[in-house]
Amino acid sequence: MIVTTKKLFEAAYGKYAIGAYNINNLEQTMGLFRGCIDSKAPFIIQISKGARAYTHKKMLEGLITSANEVFPDAIFAVHLDHGDEESCYDCIDSGFYSSVMIDASHEPFEKNIEITRRVVDAAHAKGLVVEAELGQLGGVEEHVNVDEANAKLTDPRQAREFVERSGCDSLAVAIGTSHGAFKFTGTQGLHFEVLSAIQKELPGFPLVMHGSSSVPQDEVVRINAAGGKLLGAKGVDAGQFRMAATLGVTKINIDTDGRLVWTRVHREFFRDNPEQFDLRPIGKIFMAEYAKFIADKNDKLGSANQLDSVRTFLGQ
Repeated sequence: MIVTTKKLFEAAYGKYAIGAYNINNLEQTMGLFRGCIDSKAPFIIQISKGARAYTHKKMLEGLITSANEVFPDAIFAVHLDHGDEESCYDCIDSGFYSSVMIDASHEPFEKNIEITRRVVDAAHAKGLVVEAELGQLGGVEEHVNVDEANAKLTDPRQAREFVERSGCDSLAVAIGTSHGAFKFTGTQGLHFEVLSAIQKELPGFPLVMHGSSSVPQDEVVRINAAGGKLLGAKGVDAGQFRMAATLGVTKINIDTDGRLVWTRVHREFFRDNPEQFDLRPIGKIFMAEYAKFIADKNDKLGSANQLDSVRTFLGQ
């Protein structure tokens, strides 16, 4: 069942965070749904601009519609990740998405508010909700490419004004996370003092963490052992997710980790089975491994075993 992120956030606030997972193909879609059903967790499907352009946006929508029928017990939102105005309006008009993200964080404060307000007005007119971003994460992921020198943490003093003037329904904040697999070079972690200050300015308002993949080191080691060269990759400590949830984070974005699972499965399979050329055996392995990965993430987010309580909250 497709619901808005707003409903999921209301159910989760202060208790756990909802996993927001990017998908690009059939295998990821099936693994995601299986993992969330296995762990009894609500979730958010994220579709990026890159994913919509990978084949055709209608292809992904068709996969999600089919999965909704195959897994009738699933409760999830469909969300546009890192949209610009054009892609936001396209998704709003499609009638398929339940929420969109307008990312104008690279713009000056006033311009960010102006752009976000336009998208909010268009989305709210059709019953959709909007995620916006204040502050700027560093790192590289698809079309997002921000040098660390230009990354900046969210200013808690601006957060309340931004939300009030833009009308956004949730706010992605920069608190030390980073896009991509190479997030940290030392012992850096999340700036909980910044997150706490933002929550005080916006009590009860849903916050979002982008760039939150953990980059599991066992995955990196296995990828490198199978011919990869991911040197120095390091991510967010998944043990910090629960603390973030108590401070108002209701949505945590995870994309890179899923790509690592895909890479590990494929590298090891073809290393060990060089004679193989059929895509289906490896696809089955990946779907099973991705489902296990998703279930584990949901457990760390605290969203595992919350499906029944969400269903009750929604009056289903």
